[in-house]
Amino acid sequence: MTATATAASIAGLRAAYLRGELTPDDVAGRVAAAPAPPAVWISRVPEEALRARAAELGRRDPRELPLYGIPFAVKDNIDVAGLPTTAACPAFAHTPARSAPVVDRLLAAGALLVGKTNLDQFATGLTGSRSPYGAVESVYGGGLIAGGSSSGSAVAVAAGLVAFALGTDTAGSGRVPAALNGIVGLKPTRGLLSTAGVVPACRSLDCVSIFAVDASDAAAVLAVARGPASGDPWSRAGCSPVVPPEAVRLGVARPEALDFEGDRGQAERYVEGCLTLARRTASADPVDAGPLLEAGGLLYDGPWVAERLADLEDFLRDHGADVLPLTRGIIEGGRRYSAAEAFRARHRLQELRAATARLFERIDVLALPTIPTTYTLDEIAAEPLRRNAVLGRFTQFANLLDLAVVTIPNGHTPAGRPASLSLVGPAFTEATLLALAGAPVPADPALTELAVVGHHLRGEARNGELVALGGRFVRATRTAPHYRLYSLDGLPGLVRVAEGGSAIEVEVWSVPAAAVGALLGSVPPPLSLGHVSLAGGGRVPGFLCEAYATADGQDISASGGWRAFRALEAR
Repeated sequence: MTATATAASIAGLRAAYLRGELTPDDVAGRVAAAPAPPAVWISRVPEEALRARAAELGRRDPRELPLYGIPFAVKDNIDVAGLPTTAACPAFAHTPARSAPVVDRLLAAGALLVGKTNLDQFATGLTGSRSPYGAVESVYGGGLIAGGSSSGSAVAVAAGLVAFALGTDTAGSGRVPAALNGIVGLKPTRGLLSTAGVVPACRSLDCVSIFAVDASDAAAVLAVARGPASGDPWSRAGCSPVVPPEAVRLGVARPEALDFEGDRGQAERYVEGCLTLARRTASADPVDAGPLLEAGGLLYDGPWVAERLADLEDFLRDHGADVLPLTRGIIEGGRRYSAAEAFRARHRLQELRAATARLFERIDVLALPTIPTTYTLDEIAAEPLRRNAVLGRFTQFANLLDLAVVTIPNGHTPAGRPASLSLVGPAFTEATLLALAGAPVPADPALTELAVVGHHLRGEARNGELVALGGRFVRATRTAPHYRLYSLDGLPGLVRVAEGGSAIEVEVWSVPAAAVGALLGSVPPPLSLGHVSLAGGGRVPGFLCEAYATADGQDISASGGWRAFRALEAR
């Protein structure tokens, strides 16, 4: 998959706005021109309307609006006035006159809406492949699924098309796609973000979720979007005292008690991630996650599937042929449960909730893997139901047990697949979870950060060399606007210029310091190692090109980055 990063982090964009280096119209222009990965968008705000909104914001003081000019996307089961809501089913499409309250709050805070994103139809699935608008592939490429149901929202953020996005999360749809695309996914406490104006999947369990590039950005969006909404009986307010990271009592599940489907790389990353968290927290103790996992089994193997049918039964009766057969079969499976079975499941859930409450008397945060393993689109097609269930193994208990969760990137397996951790806490502990998710990692003198711009990017020809040397992806960002990018007979060359520079897409990787020399030795002239200035401030080592070599090269700076240039070439 190829994409270009047009949106920096919220913090980076705000800093640029406050310094007068950027305007909302600049961002609107980038967003409108950006080539998107396939199947991400279902509908877009027309460019004329996008520019008009940017012009309106341009007349405001950026200091007055916490999300001033920040581009965002909305999953297409959440209402936006004037844009169709499809829930990835064209026959269901309708154009609401009013936006969902959560969207209205973001717009009132100055956010710049870009469009509505693809999803597993009716938010039923965790794969991102169940949509008539196309299957969404992870930004890691190679046919890797993007995860669902909020697939388009996650990829829009991970590919840099927007700075943040709204998804929904009933069984893991705001966390599984984050895990598969290397970004942060926040599933707040049920009702903390109003679900009014959201097409129900399982009404009593549904949450609006937030995708962002880091925990700080997720916190900034949550601060604006949270709170009860008038007329929404499911919305609620609440908060808990913040436990600072150094005081957190961490719980970790024994790896041997977790089923990773034989994926040793994911199991190893879970252990390493827990060790990293243990160094930041007051204590880290093994706990039994069995009651949580049992509760998760009630969601799809219990009567809650009938709640999906409750909201869609009339539509399925009249438009059954317009719904994907797999989706229809899952929803109509709710017919097999009796009221007595529903009450028995509720009684068992109450017992499991009590066990969970006892667990969180001993710990503040539980660290779990987000997904047991990863799959390609072909692998999902071969076993769509079983493998979908595998993806939700460590996520689908959260809303049944009234828990809050933040999913964070946790490096990569030896095979180059993304790994992730979920930080789980009781209801209304978002601040504690986000603080731990954003706590700075102690500097490791054996590691150095390295900016890559071309063949070493994820999914590009030489990325495997970086991974083989122990490199781990840290973040996607852009350079400061002081560079030009050239194609030198297929070799990307980044050159710093005194004037007329652009902000170029780069990735920052953490690399063992001892491996940098070997990496440099594998890079041909005229490339060399220097310092690259990044958007939002800061410099890291990176590969630069000597200026003399650009005389015969092609200036491709207007594309915004190497992957975007290749995408244009492929057209």
